[in-house]
Amino acid sequence: MSEPLSSVAGWSPEQIEQTRRWIDTWRTAGKELEKIRRREIRELNTYHTIELLCGAADYARPPRAPKPSSGLVEQQRLFMKALIRE
Repeated sequence: MSEPLSSVAGWSPEQIEQTRRWIDTWRTAGKELEKIRRREIRELNTYHTIELLCGAADYARPPRAPKPSSGLVEQQRLFMKALIRE
């Protein structure tokens, strides 16, 4: 059984060199693009992005305003009620 031919078996030396340069260029570009992506993520304004996606919202008014209680007081009341039943 013979070995399969390489997909570049018929390439000229110029084509091989051009492909090597192309690979090196994209390798370098990939590193630089990753730096740009990380910088953009660090500089991202989350609140502004949410506003762009969902529209402006007033978090001081219902239904988005925080509830007067976090629910912890109610949770503790229920725990005490369950403890007393035991």
